[in-house]
Amino acid sequence: MIVTLPPAPPALVEPVSARACDAATRARLLSPPRPGDDTAAIACSITLSPGDHVLRRVVVEGAEASGAEIDCAGATIGRAEPAPTLADFAVEIRSRAPAGPGGTWSRPSGVMLRNCRILGHVRVWGMGLNGQGAAVKASSHSLGHTERAQAAAPTEVTIRDSTITALGHIPLYLAPGVTRFTLQGSTLDGRSGADAIYLDAESADNVIADNTIAVALGREAIAVDGSARNRITGNRIATQGQGGVRLYRNCGEGGTVRHQTPSDNVVTGNTFTGDGLFASAAIVVNSRGGWRLYCSQDSGYPFGSSLDNADGGTGNVVAPNTVE
Repeated sequence: MIVTLPPAPPALVEPVSARACDAATRARLLSPPRPGDDTAAIACSITLSPGDHVLRRVVVEGAEASGAEIDCAGATIGRAEPAPTLADFAVEIRSRAPAGPGGTWSRPSGVMLRNCRILGHVRVWGMGLNGQGAAVKASSHSLGHTERAQAAAPTEVTIRDSTITALGHIPLYLAPGVTRFTLQGSTLDGRSGADAIYLDAESADNVIADNTIAVALGREAIAVDGSARNRITGNRIATQGQGGVRLYRNCGEGGTVRHQTPSDNVVTGNTFTGDGLFASAAIVVNSRGGWRLYCSQDSGYPFGSSLDNADGGTGNVVAPNTVE
């Protein structure tokens, strides 16, 4: 049988790096955090030393941070003690909201992290931290939401040759609208109460390739929630008995209408290993089947998950893969 793959996203043009960080930015990044002053904003390019340990939360925000590159050269970002809360991101790559009604979101693009050891969790987000964010919800109640969410969110962000160690929360979360993100040649380990990677609603064209995912999981390793045209290839994924990749649409949660379906994704060339007491399917397409108690919370709109609670995924390619 001949399998036709959905077209790959256009090849990325290597972004032009931002200006080099000055001495003051480096000093702040490496200085100890204090109560009420625990972040370091990066809108420039910097190379660290292997022995450096960044204890501040790294924030890359807005269009002025486009092209920023952090080459850790083996340095560590984040801290294990005290244990980070859900809002204590080790690295946060985010857009800035418009100053007033009718304005545009200022989003970073072409951001690169490489050769890093990250303790905690990484969040990339635009309109909202997740599908229930206030701006996400408001936008979702009219047509064109997918395009608005994608225009507002960071794009062409890359994490390469790095390790992210989960400390209880999802180590890598792409929030609604994130596009053209790449995780490559990296390792995710540690412990998550949920997934290892979450691709949230209206995100698209992201690449998860050639990584080792060995997180102690609370549920499936990779959630593809209303996210489209992603390529999950060449990874080694320990399912921990929780399942590997689930493609679904989180209908109605928080009153947000999910517009995009989990369609045209390519999940091939991966190796799934299982350590749990009970085996679970490596890949499930349309895994929710439109059944959740909160599916009716977005009722009243003639489109998206408000009109039809079903996952609706089509055109997904999920073979060949290997299960050990």
